[in-house]
Amino acid sequence: MSKQSSILKNIGKAVSYSLLVLLFLCSVFWPLSSLAEDKALDTKGSIVITSATLTADNKAHTALFEGSVVAKTENMTLHSDKMLVYYAGDTGKVTRIDAEGRVKLIKGERVVTSKAATYFAEDEKIIFTGEPMAVEKGNVVTGTKMIYLMKEDRSIVENSKVFLENKKGK
Repeated sequence: MSKQSSILKNIGKAVSYSLLVLLFLCSVFWPLSSLAEDKALDTKGSIVITSATLTADNKAHTALFEGSVVAKTENMTLHSDKMLVYYAGDTGKVTRIDAEGRVKLIKGERVVTSKAATYFAEDEKIIFTGEPMAVEKGNVVTGTKMIYLMKEDRSIVENSKVFLENKKGK
């Protein structure tokens, strides 16, 4: 075998390997592309999720993001240490998100922090647990459990404690 045919054979192997990797990546990340089309997360465009690592399981229809996770939409940002995204196998639409560790939701002037949160797409609600606290314009609400109904922009807080800022002259 000549040196030239050996080089061509190696290039052919590299191209084949690259195509296999590309096909694998497409099959793994295709369901996540529907995140951009899912309007249930109060979006008017795409959702961008960044993290240190991503583990996708197409059989279980989940995507596990770990390490400094940030999910951004046009209207809000969700931070956590770990985020497990569940999606429908047939449509790829997000059905549920479990966020754990230093959870922080930022929507406008409202900031909600907790140790854990679960988003339910069908009901368009987020349940915050683990010392949840909401802060908006200097007012603070704490409790043992906070349920944020996104469509209605309404919250239900169990065992609530409210601190209202006293603004003189207003």
